[in-house]
Amino acid sequence: MPRLIDALIEPLEALLCDADGNLFPSEEPAFVASADVTNRFLAAHGVDRRFTAEELRLATTGKNFRTTAAELAAAAGVPVTDLDSWVAEEKQAVTAHLSQVLRPDAEVTAALSALGRHLTLAAVSSSALTRLAGCFTATSLDELVPPAGRYSAEDSLPIPTSKPDPAVYLHACARIGISPAQGLAVEDSVPGALSAVRAGCPTVGNLRFVAPAERAEREAQLWDAGVLAVVSTWAELTELVLPVLERRPASRPSLLQTGGQR
Repeated sequence: MPRLIDALIEPLEALLCDADGNLFPSEEPAFVASADVTNRFLAAHGVDRRFTAEELRLATTGKNFRTTAAELAAAAGVPVTDLDSWVAEEKQAVTAHLSQVLRPDAEVTAALSALGRHLTLAAVSSSALTRLAGCFTATSLDELVPPAGRYSAEDSLPIPTSKPDPAVYLHACARIGISPAQGLAVEDSVPGALSAVRAGCPTVGNLRFVAPAERAEREAQLWDAGVLAVVSTWAELTELVLPVLERRPASRPSLLQTGGQR
C-alpha cells in the first residue's frame, strides 16, 4: 500500500487544507442550518423527501449545497430553475449559524503555525467564500490562512462545481504557482480525498473531527480513495511531515520568500 514517504514530502511547497470538518468541526452544525433550507427547497419543488440534519450529513458530506440540491431534484425527476437563489439562502443561513457556534481549536492552530513556517497554507473547499470567512474568523484562523489563500469550488471557478471534481485543487495549485505534486492535501471526506487525488496532490486523510463511531469506516474509505496516510489528529500530521521539512536546506528556494504566491 502506498505511503507518504520522505521523497514525497521533501518537494512540498504548500499545505492545501480542506476546511469543513478538517480545520474546524463545522459539518454537524452546518447541516443543522442546511437541513432546514434543503427541506424547504424540496417542498417548493413538490418533492416529498425530508431530511434530518444527521441524515443530510451522512448522505452529502463533502459536497456543497448546489450539488446536493441539483442531485436531489434530479433523483426526484423535477427541474430546478431557481437554484442560485436557494444557494444564496442556504449560504446565508449556514454562515450565520457557524459564525455563532464555532470556536478556536488549539491543536489546529499549533499545527498550522508550525507547518506554515515551511509551507504556504491554503484552504481548498467546496464551500462558499462567505461561509469560509465566517468560519475562519470564528476559529481565529484569519492570520494563518487569509482570504487570498482560500479557494472555493462554489466561488473561485468560472463554473461552480463541487468535490470530488478535481477542478478546485487544480485551480488552487495554479494560483499558488505549484505543481499538484508540490501541494500536500489534507481531507476528512471521501469526495474531498478523491478531488485531491484526481488532481495529482499527495493526500492525507484526517479523522480529527470525524465522529468516533464513524472513524473505522471512514479510514477504510479514505484509503480506498487513494490517500497516502491517515492521521487521527493534527499533531500526528505535524509529527509525520515536520521533521522532513526541517531537514531541508535553509537556502532552498521557497514560495514563502515571495509571499506564498507566484
